[in-house]
Amino acid sequence: MHSTVPASLPVSPEWLSDFDKYLIGEGTHERAYEKLGAHLVSMQGKTGVAFAVWAPNARQVSLLGDFNNWDSSTHPMHSSDSGIWSVFIPGLPEHSVYKFHITAQDEQSFDKSDPFGFAMEERPKTGSVVVNLDNYQWQDDDWVRSRQQNQALDRPLSIYELHLGSWKKAVDKEWGLRYLNYRELAEELIPYILETGYTHIELLPIAEYPFDGSWGYQVLGFFAPTSRFGTPADFMYFVDQCHQNGIGVILDWVPAHFPKDGSGLNYFDGTHLYAHEDPLQGEHQDWGTMIFNYGRNEVRSFLISNALFWIDKYHIDGLRVDAVASMLYLDYSRSEGQWVPNKYGGRENLDAISFLQKTNEVVHGIFPGVLTIAEESTSWPMVSRPTYLGGLGFSLKWNMGWMHDTLEYMSKEGIFRRFHHNEMTFGMLYAFHENFILPLSHDEVVHGKGSILNKMSGDEWQKFANLRAYYGFMWGYCGKKLLFMGNDFGQWQEWNHDQGLEWDALKAPLHMGLHRLVRDLNLVYRSEPALYENDFDWTGFRWIDANDSDNSVLSFIRCAKDMDNFLVIVCNFTPVVRKNYVIGVPSGCRYQEIINSDQDVYGGSGHHINGTLDCRDQPAHGMTHSLQLTLPPLSTVILKPVVD
Repeated sequence: MHSTVPASLPVSPEWLSDFDKYLIGEGTHERAYEKLGAHLVSMQGKTGVAFAVWAPNARQVSLLGDFNNWDSSTHPMHSSDSGIWSVFIPGLPEHSVYKFHITAQDEQSFDKSDPFGFAMEERPKTGSVVVNLDNYQWQDDDWVRSRQQNQALDRPLSIYELHLGSWKKAVDKEWGLRYLNYRELAEELIPYILETGYTHIELLPIAEYPFDGSWGYQVLGFFAPTSRFGTPADFMYFVDQCHQNGIGVILDWVPAHFPKDGSGLNYFDGTHLYAHEDPLQGEHQDWGTMIFNYGRNEVRSFLISNALFWIDKYHIDGLRVDAVASMLYLDYSRSEGQWVPNKYGGRENLDAISFLQKTNEVVHGIFPGVLTIAEESTSWPMVSRPTYLGGLGFSLKWNMGWMHDTLEYMSKEGIFRRFHHNEMTFGMLYAFHENFILPLSHDEVVHGKGSILNKMSGDEWQKFANLRAYYGFMWGYCGKKLLFMGNDFGQWQEWNHDQGLEWDALKAPLHMGLHRLVRDLNLVYRSEPALYENDFDWTGFRWIDANDSDNSVLSFIRCAKDMDNFLVIVCNFTPVVRKNYVIGVPSGCRYQEIINSDQDVYGGSGHHINGTLDCRDQPAHGMTHSLQLTLPPLSTVILKPVVD
C-alpha cells in the first residue's frame, strides 16, 4: 500500500487520440490493447500509468487500487463521446493492483477487473496488475523469421496438447504437491518434447481464469496469462525457450463465451455490454456462460485485438479456436422456440461468421504463417478455405468425424470388426474437403469417457497392441496429428485436472514400449515427406485395398509431391498373424520395414521383416507388382521402397 495517494491528470489526446476512439467504435482497431487497459507512459514530462476502459453506459467510472486504499472517490475517470473513460496517474509504479469502480445509470455500483488488463492477481483475488510487456528481451528471431516456411501446410505438424496445471506436479515440503511454474515447465517440458519428436505443443487456455475446474475455458482476463504459473515475463521466457529449441506454441483461444463472474465482462457497465441482452441470444444454457455480441463493433475490436495480442506480445504460433460450432449456429444446443433466427429466417449466426472471417483475415494478413485452427464439430462447409472463396478462413480444422468413427471401431473386439470396416474407410469420402488435423484430444479422456488406452478392446496386451496399431494408422493417414498428454504412454485413468499424469507408468514395459513407438512415429513422420507434404490432396493418398473387411486389413499408399517418393502402410486389426498376405505395389523394387508396431521394443510379439522384401512381378490390386507379407497381429507396418 502506498503511503501517499498520487494525484491524477487527464490522459493526453496524443496518447488516446480521436482516431483511436473512432477505430475502436468502428470495430477496426486491431491493436486496441495498445490504448485501452493500463500503460506505463510519460505525459506532460511525468512518468506514470495511463488507464482507459470502454464503459459507454456508465454514469461514472473511477479507478481504485492498492495506491489509493481502494477508495473509489479518489481517482474519478474522464469520459468521452466514444464511451471510453480514462485517467493518468503520475508516479504510479509497475505491479500496482487496480480495478474499475463503475456506477451504472440506476446508481448500482460494482468493481470490475480491467478487460484489457495485462496481468491479474492469483485466484481467488481478481484485481488487475500494471505490468510492462515490452521489457523482455526475446531471443527467437530465427524462429519467428522462418515460421511461415516451417508452418506451411506442406510441412509436418505433430502437436502435443497439454494442460499446464496437471502435466506434472512438483513436490513441495510445505504444500505437498504444487504446480510447476512457467520457468520450471520450460526446463522439464521442452526436453520431453524434444525426446518424443513433436513439432508443436498446444496449451489449454492460459488466459486468466478463476475456476480450476473450467481448465481455462471460462476466461476472466483475456489479455493476462494466468498467474498460477508465474508472471507475464515468465510466460514469455517459456515461449522463447520453446522457440529456441525449435518447438512451436499453439494456444487455445476462447472467443465463444465468457463467465458470469461479477468482476468480469458480464453486465460490465450496468448493461449487457459484451453480450446480447436477450437470453435467447446472449446466454449458453448448457454452460451457464454468456455469448459475445459479435455484431457490436467494439466487441469485435476487443476480440480481434485479443487474437493479435497473443501473437504480437507473446510470439504465439497458432490459435486453436474453441467451440466454433457454438458460434456458428443460433440454435446450438437449443430446443425449438429457444433461439432467434437471423434476418433471413435461418439458423446461421451471420455476425459470428463475419467475425471469424475477419479475425482470420487480420491474423493471416499481419502475421503470415501463424496457424488458426477450428474446433468445429459439424459439417459446416469450407471452414479451412479462404474467405475470398466464401470460407471461414481457418488454416486447419479438427477432424472430429474421423476421431469418433475410428475410436468406435477400435472399441470393437477383433472378431466383430469385419462388420464395422466402413468406420475406418468412410473418412476418405471427405478427407480433402478441409485441411484436417486428426485429434485425440483432452475431450476424449474426461467426463467418464475413460482413457484412450481403455477405449481399446481386449485384454491388457491386446489393448496396448490395438493402440499401437491405431497410432500407426493415424500417423500414416492423411492429416496433421494431435495427441493429448498421457495418450502417448497409455495412461490408464482418464485425465484429472487436479492431478499430475501417471508418470510412474513408464516404468512398466508396455507403457514404455508405447511411448517409444510414438517417438519413432514422430521421427519417421518428420523425416518422410510422403507422410506430410500432400495431406490435403488426393495425389497424396491411394488405397491399395480398402475392402478387405473379412480380414480387417487396410492397405494404402502415401505420396510426397514427388510421386516417386511414397510409403506403403498396412494395418492388421485382428489378433491373428496373416501369412502370405498379398498387396499390390506400384514399383518393382525392394521394400524395407521402417515402422512395425509389433516389434519387441514396443511391447509387441516380435513378428517383423528381417532385411528387405523383394517385389514379385505379379500384378495385384490394379498395380504392376506385388508383395507377399506376413502381417503381425494387431499391427501397423510402414514399408519404404529401397532405391539401389
